[in-house]
Amino acid sequence: MHREQSMQIIRAGRLLPARADGYTGAVCVTVGDDGRIAAVERIDPGTLEPSEARLLLMPALSDAHDHGRGLSPLAYGAADQPLESWVVALSAQPQVDPYLNALVAFARLAESGVCAVNHCHNTQDGTALLAEAEAVSRAARDVGIHVAFAWPFFDRNPLVYGPLSPLLERLPEPLRARYATPRAMRSCAENMALFAKAKAFEHDLFCLQYHPVAPQWTEEATLGAIARASARDGRHIHTHLFETERQREWADHAYPNGLVRFLDDIGLLSPRLTIAHAIWLRDDEIALLAERGVTVATNVSSNLRLRSGMPPLSRLIDSNIGICFGLDGMALDDDQDMLRELRLARLSFARDPRLLDAFVLNASWRTGRRTIVGEDGGGDIAVGAPADLFTIDFGTLASDTLLEVPQVFPLVLARARRQHVVDMFVRGREIVSNGRCRTVDLPAAERLLVQNARAAYRAMPVACDEIDALQRAIEDYYTCGCHFAV
Repeated sequence: MHREQSMQIIRAGRLLPARADGYTGAVCVTVGDDGRIAAVERIDPGTLEPSEARLLLMPALSDAHDHGRGLSPLAYGAADQPLESWVVALSAQPQVDPYLNALVAFARLAESGVCAVNHCHNTQDGTALLAEAEAVSRAARDVGIHVAFAWPFFDRNPLVYGPLSPLLERLPEPLRARYATPRAMRSCAENMALFAKAKAFEHDLFCLQYHPVAPQWTEEATLGAIARASARDGRHIHTHLFETERQREWADHAYPNGLVRFLDDIGLLSPRLTIAHAIWLRDDEIALLAERGVTVATNVSSNLRLRSGMPPLSRLIDSNIGICFGLDGMALDDDQDMLRELRLARLSFARDPRLLDAFVLNASWRTGRRTIVGEDGGGDIAVGAPADLFTIDFGTLASDTLLEVPQVFPLVLARARRQHVVDMFVRGREIVSNGRCRTVDLPAAERLLVQNARAAYRAMPVACDEIDALQRAIEDYYTCGCHFAV
């Protein structure tokens, strides 16, 4: 790749277009001082240097649903298991520097070709959410990728979906008193006040969204307040919906007329809303969500690891609803590989895969991006589009091809991994070079994060027996159908 004047010229042997039948030949892209594409020219491949000829250029990817986990849950013993018991194990997480945690997470995403992420923030310290948001804002600026900070509203059902007393009955006597009074949760009014203060942290790579964590975890009045606030200010809303069968069962009993219909009645369903997971949706609900312009962010790796089920991708695509993809901080191999996630999603569609190549990539290039940064013309390699681009080593992907003209789409979607990412640009700025994040020292940040986490873990009381007891009680709570009570 040839770079002049702060990397204003990008040359590659191949281009991956928005359509499977589009031009895939050698290309030269010129980036203007405004960070947008000034020119896209077809060029003679014979003019390229060997290192340039190996490259495939495409729009950078989006991660439409993530949690910014620089420290993996596996690091502190939160093994993969069904969601309802898995979240209990997250209490063993040691408190680490929120800036360092986000910095590592964002740099890893950048090295996977991701230029934009919807960061659903999990607070480490409920009293320090504002400080954590400021730290994430700094990390976004320092790494240099687009981050939408989904501000968490969590004020309902802190332990189980439904009445607390049946859970307490299943706990050992010493634990009942501790969990009889759940930890304090931020009220909607307090959260809205903090949200207003956090607007001071916004910059050209960082914006706030409303994040009612999920209907089972958010009071109805809070959901209504968020719907009204979004209608006034136009900000996006991001939530989890029907991730597990237990959530589906709870909703069917708590909302006999339909939870999705209730969300529509209070004004939450709109083109500003993105719902994550959406595994247990019914056809009438899918139709209503599509009619309202809602976007669905699917998370195949996470759904497999947490035993949640597989998203109804074929039914979703038949409805013409907007679909995008996220890693959820739970990539299949715990490595934040967005390219592999797209492959898994493609293989999950019960359709002719030849019809899906361009669709899957466009879902990441455009649909997912839109849920993070809005409509900005991104996700395309065209004059005027933001120069959010990345290259992969196509020479390696096609090293054994016998075809005179290699099949670009099938090779990328069947073989590409984060190890093949060469360069990644955000607004023309080179964030990744030769496969490594150049804006921050990721290996050093990773070492420091692990060092700090180990020190914090040694200093904290980790009650493994208590976690095990709570997990067993929760599993029995749902097995016995206690969440059916309303």
